[in-house]
Amino acid sequence: MALGSSPVEAASQEIRALFQPDPAHPNKNVFVNKTPSTGYCADAPEQCAEHKMFSIQLPIRVNSNRSIKPGDSIPLKVPANWRQLTVTNSATQEAETVEMRIIGIGSWYALSDTAANLVGVSDVLEGHQKLWTSSSWVYVPPPCQYSGVGYYWPDRYRFFWKAPVEASCTKVAAYTIPAMSFESVDFAYELRTPNPLGMSSGLYTGSLTYTLGPGGDFDFGPLMEPDDRSLSLDFVLDVQHTLKVDLPPGGNKVTLEPAGGWQSWLENGRRPTRIYRDQPYYLSASSRFKVMMQCNSLGGTACHMGSPTGRSAQVETTMTVPPGIVGPGGGEGWSGKLHHNTWIGPFQPVQYVDRKAGSLRFEIPERYFYSFLQPGVSDTLTGYITIIWDSEI
Repeated sequence: MALGSSPVEAASQEIRALFQPDPAHPNKNVFVNKTPSTGYCADAPEQCAEHKMFSIQLPIRVNSNRSIKPGDSIPLKVPANWRQLTVTNSATQEAETVEMRIIGIGSWYALSDTAANLVGVSDVLEGHQKLWTSSSWVYVPPPCQYSGVGYYWPDRYRFFWKAPVEASCTKVAAYTIPAMSFESVDFAYELRTPNPLGMSSGLYTGSLTYTLGPGGDFDFGPLMEPDDRSLSLDFVLDVQHTLKVDLPPGGNKVTLEPAGGWQSWLENGRRPTRIYRDQPYYLSASSRFKVMMQCNSLGGTACHMGSPTGRSAQVETTMTVPPGIVGPGGGEGWSGKLHHNTWIGPFQPVQYVDRKAGSLRFEIPERYFYSFLQPGVSDTLTGYITIIWDSEI
C-alpha cells in the first residue's frame, strides 16, 4: 500500500515600484507603481484611471464543486484591510515597512451552458440578468461597489467589484447552474510605501502571502474552489537617488583675500581683519548624505597653506547647506566647521533639493596674519582641500 499527498499549489506575482527624484515636482516624494496592469484595468483603462486603480490578473481558476441550485450563494471576500510586510535592502540590510490592501475583485464567470438556455429565454443579456436574484453581476451586492462596466457573451460574463471593506459580497442563484467557474482572478490593490528620502539607494524586497479558498483571505464561498491555495506577492521597491555637487566655472580654484581686495594693505598698510573667500556650490540631493574634508597638509583638524619660504597659515572651512536640508542636530540651513578626515552627518533632505546653492567659506584666522603680513614681504601660500559628499551613511 502506498501513501502519498497532493502537492500544495501556490501562485506568485511581483509588485514593483520605483522612486526617482523629479526636478519638476520636488515635493512629490512618492513611489510610482511600475507593475503593468493586467486583467480588468487592461480591458477598461479609462474606468481604472477614473477610480485610480491598478489591477493584476492571476492565472488562477476557481471551479464549482457541485451544481449550483436556486438559492445557493456565491460570496466573494478579499483582504481589504491593510496588511504589513517588511522589505529589506539586500546591500545595506536596511528594513522598511510596506502596507498593502486589496480594493477590488473581478473575473470572467463561465457557465456550462448559455445563460439564456439556463433560464429559458432567447436574449443573451436577459439570460444573465434572470440567472441571479439581483440581476446581472454588473449590479454589485453591498458592501462592494460598482466599478464602471461589465461585458457579456452567451455563456460568460466579465465583472469587477470595488471592495471598500473586508466583508463578503454575495450573489444568489435564481436557477440551476450545472457547473460554473471563474476563469481567472483579477484584483486591484493600494500601497502605502515608506518615505523614500529616508531610504538608501538600491532594491528593497519582501513578500506577503495570502490564502485562497473557503475561509481564506480570498474567499469564494464553499461551492467554489480555486486550483491554487496561496498567493505570494513579491515586492520590489527600487530607490534611485540623486546626489550631485556642481561648482561654478573656476570654482575649484579659490583665492583668499580681504574684503575689497589688497589695495588698502598695499597702499596704506592697513592690516585686514579677515582673509577669506565664500565659494558657492550647487547641491542636488534626494537622500541622506555625509560630508568629510581632507587636506594635503598633516596635523590638526584644520587644513594649512604653505609657501616655499616656509611660511604657513591655517585655513578654517565652514560649510552651509541649502534650505531643504536638515543637518546634524536638526534644523534646515545647517552651518558648521569641517574637520580633517572626519565625517559629519547625516544630512537629510526634507524634499528633493534640485541644484540649490550652498556655500563653503575658507578663512585664515587673524592670528596667522602676522607671519606674512609684513612691510616689504611678498609671498604666495597654497594648499589643497578636498570636500567629499557621500550617500553611503
